[in-house]
Amino acid sequence: MVGTLIHVALGGAIGASLRYLAGVGIARVLGVTGFPLGVLGVNVLGSALMGMLLVLLAQRGLTHLNPFLMTGVLGGFTTFSAFSLEAFTLWERGAAAQAGLYIVLSVTLSIAALVAAVHITRSLVA
Repeated sequence: MVGTLIHVALGGAIGASLRYLAGVGIARVLGVTGFPLGVLGVNVLGSALMGMLLVLLAQRGLTHLNPFLMTGVLGGFTTFSAFSLEAFTLWERGAAAQAGLYIVLSVTLSIAALVAAVHITRSLVA
């Protein structure tokens, strides 16, 4: 149990650091737009990676890596709590349409990315 907790914690530190760097990189490339593109991008990418790992780790008998990779790294990388705060902030600023668009895009694209990654990865490793 303690070993697993350490794996989750280490993975979380890596994931959170990657999330920060991705946000900074997106802001540098696209500029600060007032729309949370960094969080949106990280959630979609993280969902796709989750789908790929779901298939690959199970197929290769590596599910013992789930606490580190899935819960830790990807749990720290994806930002649903930050997503909630960003949606609320947009709403509070009076940008209800942007808040709604952000919520719909985040949820829809993240689930679609996971489903697509599962199907693509299954077809590649079959």
